[in-house]
Amino acid sequence: MNFDIPAELAAYLDELDAFIEAEIKPLEAQDDNMRFFDHRREHARTDWDNDGRPRHDWEALLAEARRRADAAGHFRYAFPKEFGGRDGTNLGMAIIREHLATRGLGLHCDLQNEHAIVANNIGLLLMLNYGSEEQKAEWVEPLATGDGFIAFGITEPNHGSDATHMETTAVRDGDGWRINGEKTWNTGIHTAPADLIFARTDGKAGDGNGITAFIVPTNAEGFKLEELLWTFNMPTDHGHISLNNVYVPDSAIFGGEGRGLQVVQHFFNENRIRQAASSLGAAQFCINEAVSYAQERKPFGKALATNQGIQFPLVELQTQCELVRALVQKTAWQMDTYGAFSVSDKVSMCNYWSNRLCCEAADRAMQVHGGLGYSRHKPFEHIYRHHRRYRITEGAEEIQMRRIAGYMFGFMSQRAPKGVTE
Repeated sequence: MNFDIPAELAAYLDELDAFIEAEIKPLEAQDDNMRFFDHRREHARTDWDNDGRPRHDWEALLAEARRRADAAGHFRYAFPKEFGGRDGTNLGMAIIREHLATRGLGLHCDLQNEHAIVANNIGLLLMLNYGSEEQKAEWVEPLATGDGFIAFGITEPNHGSDATHMETTAVRDGDGWRINGEKTWNTGIHTAPADLIFARTDGKAGDGNGITAFIVPTNAEGFKLEELLWTFNMPTDHGHISLNNVYVPDSAIFGGEGRGLQVVQHFFNENRIRQAASSLGAAQFCINEAVSYAQERKPFGKALATNQGIQFPLVELQTQCELVRALVQKTAWQMDTYGAFSVSDKVSMCNYWSNRLCCEAADRAMQVHGGLGYSRHKPFEHIYRHHRRYRITEGAEEIQMRRIAGYMFGFMSQRAPKGVTE
């Protein structure tokens, strides 16, 4: 067994670092763009008088960073070569995302926006695998560049994690469908030209089958953004929408009638392992900063680092990082080798524990830094507030633990959902 990072991947990390220093850091420093990353970040990013939306200049800066990364051949790393990518692996993405997050808060990687110079574009991967030829012609290139985005409308106000009891319905009307219902926590809906709406088209509440995904234009008659939900970490792009007799043609069906949930499950594991890697990297950043500060700060005439009360909590966190890192990389490698569904239980372990670890590391970094750590002049409060979200989204940690228990006690099996091929 060899636990070294593959040589070509290690070289690519160096290439990414060189690109960040040459292209991204100068962009971050010009025109007072540091206002988006220093103590002013929440205010600079948020249009408080426009429902708390992200400000246009903030999103324009992210777009320019993506453009530069794409021009340099980095943004599409995970995509197939035929679409300008490098056929990136799950292991590669896990290592890269940890590496970028370990560098700390910056324009190279801002997880509040799921932004990074190496894209985690699950929407594109879904489109390549399940989109019709017509849908691919319209969406592949915009999704690949990051200029286009399809929001994700699965969660409902009354059901949360239980998608099988959704109340949104789609009823056939001639050559199309009429959709009625509500969705909440639609990330990116403030600018998305389309929303991937999941609606029951057959079966009864609780059935996994009979739910269909539709690509619905957000300017369709009857589609309404009711409100943007203000959150622990602002700005917000999480919308509550309603659909009142919205009509879409048959061509709007994504992935096959009645197969919506099975389709979307295909890439949940890939997204979750990458999220776990990012949380791990952010945790490592917090630990590194706390260790460095403890060595520099000298109250009562000696460095904080000489106190076991400072050392031991950080030792425990660093130990957890090493354990999680080993499991994340092993799991990602197994996904590449045996298929994304072969280690679903391990993916859930990585996801919930890494997200929790990040929150604990950010909290400890605040404590070590004292009043300065509590202030917005350090990034720990921002990291904590964002990664606290990860403990709920992508399946709450209780849902992840329930999945693990399902595999442990034989209620679930490590295979792809019916109708999904890996």
